[in-house]
Amino acid sequence: MFKIRQKVKSIIFGTDTRAGKLFDEVLIVTIILSIITVLLDSVSIYNQNYGPYLYIAEWVFTILFSIEYILRAICIRKPLSYIFSFYGIVDFLSIIPTYLSLFFPGTQVLSVIRILRVLRIFRILKLVKYIGEANLLLYALISSKRKIFIFFFAVLNIVIVLGSLMYLIEGEKSGYTNIPISIYWAIVTMTTVGYGDIVPITPIGQIVSSLIMLLGYSMLAVPTGIISSELSSAIKHQKETISCLVCEADNLDISSKFCYKCGSVVEK
Repeated sequence: MFKIRQKVKSIIFGTDTRAGKLFDEVLIVTIILSIITVLLDSVSIYNQNYGPYLYIAEWVFTILFSIEYILRAICIRKPLSYIFSFYGIVDFLSIIPTYLSLFFPGTQVLSVIRILRVLRIFRILKLVKYIGEANLLLYALISSKRKIFIFFFAVLNIVIVLGSLMYLIEGEKSGYTNIPISIYWAIVTMTTVGYGDIVPITPIGQIVSSLIMLLGYSMLAVPTGIISSELSSAIKHQKETISCLVCEADNLDISSKFCYKCGSVVEK
């Protein structure tokens, strides 16, 4: 039984073995086909003409993914480490809507969550090696959250003041029917989106609008500078680590042979 589990594990998680590569290739194709099925099912003309076939395909993919989910859980030393990992949750969410549709009609539309399974392709293609860099960026974002919060709070105050000012200048005739609408316009203008649904007509309003646009361009650089500063600081204190391919546990020491979370052999 132990040998069977090890063999299954080497196929499912062993991306360097011949059987593992074949499994990954089949999994990629299956994921892509299942996503195409979900997309086509959301188009009314395809749903009307090929509904029964799409329904059968949906169940075929669900059963295949269910088998894969069960095998992934039972072939590692600590099944819960996979079940509650990021990919484990994604895999579970991708299969549960189809089963729920048996008891709650209409919940099959939640199968669109299956699109998240495309994230597994990044893992299969060994892009998991770049998780360290992603964690570094995440650390920089978390470290700069207070500064960014203060910045956005200041921006919020500015758009409230400028929006209220434009409400007084332009008035309802120009489309600024109330202060919330005027604040919405100020946000759209400051972020340089410019939908064009509301535009200033008076010369004074156009001058204020121009100042908001210039102010918007200047303020876009502020959060970038904050994050860049924190990222530079994080790089200086970075420690070389690796991640577990089984349970996605990060911050493993480069010399680790086994994952501290699931006990799997660490592939380097």
